[in-house]
Amino acid sequence: MSGRSAPRGTRSVAQAGVIAAVHAAVTLAVLQMPAQLGWGPVQLRISEALTVLALFTPAAIPGLALGTGIANASLVAQLGPVGLLDVVFGSLATLIGAWWTWHFRGRLLVALAGPVVANAFIVPAYLPVLLAALGLGQESLFGLDPATGWLAAYLIGVVVIFASQAVVIYGLGVPLALFLRRTPVAGLLGGSAER
Repeated sequence: MSGRSAPRGTRSVAQAGVIAAVHAAVTLAVLQMPAQLGWGPVQLRISEALTVLALFTPAAIPGLALGTGIANASLVAQLGPVGLLDVVFGSLATLIGAWWTWHFRGRLLVALAGPVVANAFIVPAYLPVLLAALGLGQESLFGLDPATGWLAAYLIGVVVIFASQAVVIYGLGVPLALFLRRTPVAGLLGGSAER
C-alpha cells in the first residue's frame, strides 16, 4: 500500500460518513413534516437535493445510500418488518441514482436524471405495501381505487414520484450544485462537478 492510498481512502470513508449523517438528518427532519412532504404517494423530500453531492465525489454514492437507509429505518418502528422494504429498496434507488450522477457528472442535467428515474421506477413498486401498513392503502389517488390493481398503482406512482423527484432535484438540487461549485466545499469534496 502506498503512502498516498491510505489517506485518500480515509478521506473517502470520512466523506461518505459525513454525507450519510447529513442526508439522514435532513431526511429525518423532512419525515417529521406533514405526510405529503416526506412520504406517501406524493413525496417532496427536500433532502433529495443532496444527491448533487455525487457530482463532486464518488464517496457520495455509499454516503447517500447509507443516509437513506438510516433515515428509512425510522419507519421500521412504525411499520414493523414491512418498513424494511423502504430501507432496502429506497437505499438501492439512492445507490443507483448516486452512481448515475457520479458517472455523468460532466453533464449536470443528465447526471441529475439518475436519482429521478431510479426513485420513480423503484419506490412505486413497494409504496402501496407501505401505505397499506400505515392504513392508507384504501384511499383513492387521482380517482383510482387501489383495488384496481398493483399495475395501475405502480404506473401512477411512477409518474407522481418522477414529478416530485424532478421538482426537488432540479428545482433545489441544480441551484445547490451551482452554488457548491463556487465554494470551497467543491474542493474539499474532490473538485468541481465538471470533468
